[in-house]
Amino acid sequence: MRASHLLVASILSIGALAYVAGSPASPITARAAAMQQSAAAPAPIQVAPPREKDSVRFAIIGDTGTGTSSQYQVGEQLTRARQMFPFEFVIMLGDNIYGSERPQDFVNKFEKPYKALLDAKVPFYAALGNHDDPTQRYYKPFNMNGERFYTFTKGSARFFVLDSNYMDQGQLKWLEEELSRATDRWKIAYFHHPLYSSGEKHGSEIDLRTQVEPLFMKYGVDVVFAGHEHFYERIKPQNGIYYFIEGGSAKLAKGDIRRTALTAVGVDTDVTFMLAELGKTNMQFQVLSRAGKRVDGGILPLTPDPPRSADASSRTQ
Repeated sequence: MRASHLLVASILSIGALAYVAGSPASPITARAAAMQQSAAAPAPIQVAPPREKDSVRFAIIGDTGTGTSSQYQVGEQLTRARQMFPFEFVIMLGDNIYGSERPQDFVNKFEKPYKALLDAKVPFYAALGNHDDPTQRYYKPFNMNGERFYTFTKGSARFFVLDSNYMDQGQLKWLEEELSRATDRWKIAYFHHPLYSSGEKHGSEIDLRTQVEPLFMKYGVDVVFAGHEHFYERIKPQNGIYYFIEGGSAKLAKGDIRRTALTAVGVDTDVTFMLAELGKTNMQFQVLSRAGKRVDGGILPLTPDPPRSADASSRTQ
């Protein structure tokens, strides 16, 4: 370094110190200190706080288990978002671990990216994706309790977690029995393959739709989350049900959304995650990118349950 450059560097260093200590500083040194501070501080995250005191609050991620920087970035933003939107748990929409599933893979592709949340005792509830070994259901942090499909309740909401890889008659029978007994205010279903999608690579899973959507309609399922497509898409309401795709929480298929008549909002330009709040009469949802930018959001009203037949009512007793 030349002597003139050394002199300039020394002046800037001394000036920055004087600025921090409260002494007068030149515009040049003040600007240099501000630039250093800006580079170190993360950009503000665009999260709205909860709207109701006793609401059910959760995060939604899908197609996550890559172990890549994008997964870790989403994990960091989830931790930041929870400071302003204190969600109670996280649902996972499948493809939880890509590639090999050795013990170290569960560490690098799940435990490390979400370490801050796991340390805070935030539970994760997983569904199986087409890239997942079914034995994941025995991995305790996924809270599947050894089951391919299961249900759980949080406050006024009941969640139905399905295995869309193998929608056999046994699972369909279980689903109808569980739905017929559910009297919860909110009924939320989630699984891997989307019933409606504008994705060019995969698109809508029509066969699966013909199997499960009639049950969703019959028993008043309110919201359905799916992954598989490596982007975010909010589908226009179908048969009174809100459908979301969140399969872009680590992988991204840039430009894959065809923006059909199904699409209300689609984001295939960055990886994303969702936040949701189930209140007494509506759901607040927010979608954020790995930079903390809000890319979609809104408030959706709770729709009334369809009338139950005498046969269905008798099964709830």
